[in-house]
Amino acid sequence: MVALREESEESLNRLFRALADGTRRDILARAIAEAPSVSELAARYEMSFAAVQKHVAVLQRAGLVRKRANGREQLVSTDRERLQRASELLDSYEVLWRQRVAQLDDVLREGE
Repeated sequence: MVALREESEESLNRLFRALADGTRRDILARAIAEAPSVSELAARYEMSFAAVQKHVAVLQRAGLVRKRANGREQLVSTDRERLQRASELLDSYEVLWRQRVAQLDDVLREGE
């Protein structure tokens, strides 16, 4: 799969590890809709500010979000290009899965 070969193994691992956690997916969704501060994000979860910072840092290392200073606050915004890339990667997996299911259907039909 060409789409997957363009990404390093480590880059893909960071990306999917970041997306594997529900809190990080929620933070990402909020960052798509607005550019919340880390403090605003922390107020929405039943965890410490430091824990939310760590979640944001994982998303940042995966390239899914960016932080920028706004006075004393750090605003979190989505890196739309990276998010599009993640979507393309998942789409390429979907194509592969659909091909495999179609092949399985063909084999099962032959057996009838």
